[in-house]
Amino acid sequence: MLGSRAVMLLLLVLPWTTQGRAVPEGNSPAWVQGQQLSQQLCTLAWSAHLPMGHVDLPREEGEDETTNGVPHIQCEDGCDPQGLRDNSQSCLQRIHQGLVFYEKLLGSDIFTGEASLLPHGPVGQLHASLLGLRQLLQPEGHHWETEQTPSPSPSQPWQRLLLRLKILRSLQAFVAVAARVFAHGAATLSP
Repeated sequence: MLGSRAVMLLLLVLPWTTQGRAVPEGNSPAWVQGQQLSQQLCTLAWSAHLPMGHVDLPREEGEDETTNGVPHIQCEDGCDPQGLRDNSQSCLQRIHQGLVFYEKLLGSDIFTGEASLLPHGPVGQLHASLLGLRQLLQPEGHHWETEQTPSPSPSQPWQRLLLRLKILRSLQAFVAVAARVFAHGAATLSP
């Protein structure tokens, strides 16, 4: 059940998703709306700290299943100023793919069971905001050709704290770049 903050957040997002998508039929993204949602998502990602002291994440040699396949916005995605001017679809598709990936992780058993992780808590608000931006990017009747994003396998209770930290740090980096993309689009590409 959604908490009052999550419901309020969804009420703020729904008018945007019904009035216009970030990639409507004319292929002109709603950059200003995307900028607002991505900045909000960025703020929530940085404020969704879990209740604990300072924790240094250990360096790992290999990749585990939560970092394997983590979407990164790369040069070939066309998220640079010239790429956005020429054709923003590749970049927006990569951002959408990342949002789907993180939405699955935030909805997994890794993020259940603690008060700060409930729907009205910081992680619940983060999940609702992420869903709002993802819906803004999903054109009506159009489905991105995305790679299958596997659902995370169940985690052990002893793994969850470390996995949460790793996922939140990775999400912070992803949404910071996405927010910069939308800020550039809103400043230079909006009609």
